Amino acid sequence: MDADKYLEQIRAARERILALSPGAGPVAGVILGSGLSSAVPPLEESRAISCSEIPGFPRATVAGHEGKLILGRYRGSQVAVLQGRFHYYEGHSMAAVALPVRVLASLGLKTLILTSAVGSVRPALKPGHLAVLKDHINLMGANPLRGFHQAPFGEMFPDLADAYDFALRRRAMAACRKRKIPAREGIYLAVSGPSYETPAEIRAFRRFGADVVGMSVVPEVLVARQQGVKVLALCWVSNMASGLTASALSHPEVLALGQKMSGKLAPVIEELLKSLPSR
Repeated sequence: MDADKYLEQIRAARERILALSPGAGPVAGVILGSGLSSAVPPLEESRAISCSEIPGFPRATVAGHEGKLILGRYRGSQVAVLQGRFHYYEGHSMAAVALPVRVLASLGLKTLILTSAVGSVRPALKPGHLAVLKDHINLMGANPLRGFHQAPFGEMFPDLADAYDFALRRRAMAACRKRKIPAREGIYLAVSGPSYETPAEIRAFRRFGADVVGMSVVPEVLVARQQGVKVLALCWVSNMASGLTASALSHPEVLALGQKMSGKLAPVIEELLKSLPSR
């Protein structure tokens, strides 16, 4: 997409959100991944907006992704929650996948909490465990920053040495320990999907240093960091990756476990939001 047209799309989406939910823009954002739609924190003066009402936002096509933007206040902080996300494998362009984060950044977003379902490539990380990301490997074959280098987008070459904020990771690990949720820091390997990986690919990914594998997160992280937004990513393990178990992989099973994980992850998200500065 032409950069000028993309900037106009961002402005149109921003204006529509402000028209539907007047008030200060969000200082914190949360993107809820597969099966986690019920992990929305209790927000005051909340307003839910269908993504179909926002110019340029794609239509969600994956089960478990509601396609709603919820705006409200949590303990004095303005918060935006996306129930579901858009994926590259759905056929959307990287520009479309990145649009919600760019729009939230234009509204004043400072901190972004990402969640997603992942497959584990390490026996120590089991279904129901949480991976707090400390780094990633991008094998999606595309980058959402490509072609968008004008000043409003941020640095052309953003530094990713601390892509996943250290202080936020420490808070997340402490919140998990407090609630006795098995959690460890890990490295996310991103693939384009939508097919699950082969056993040979998983063996290779383990040699690369990956701990978990998924089909999202990384495009949102890249855009957030280009815009100067701090990032935390909480990935719940939905299954052992191909070749590590005899069971066939199933998206409905991922969603069923995600509903159980929502109840565990919701208080962790609330704990993190409590520590963020209010506007």
